[in-house]
Amino acid sequence: MHEMGIAMEILEIVQASIPTEMAGVRVARVNLKVGRLSAVVPDSLRFCFGVAADKTAAAGAELAIEEIDVTALCNDCRHQWTVATPIFRCPVCDSGNTELLAGRELEIVSIEVGDEAPEPSP
Repeated sequence: MHEMGIAMEILEIVQASIPTEMAGVRVARVNLKVGRLSAVVPDSLRFCFGVAADKTAAAGAELAIEEIDVTALCNDCRHQWTVATPIFRCPVCDSGNTELLAGRELEIVSIEVGDEAPEPSP
């Protein structure tokens, strides 16, 4: 399950993004864009993030994931379409000379903070 490694990297970026003058704030939500070809299972990533974030400023934070469809461009006829099958052939001219425009993303879009970090549990 590579989602744990990804969750830990996201958490590291989130923690590094909190300015020192905002120390003690609570991370309420992390907004992500995840492409459908990124090989990330959103529910697994949410679970792993919850485990990794325990006892940090992001404990209990929501991991909001927007899944991005796979979009391709035909380099022959310039048709752009949303890919619905694992076959990357242009539906207009049947060319296999295609380019992926979207669908491989794994991007932190924004981090929302609350008022203060929760008290650490004993």
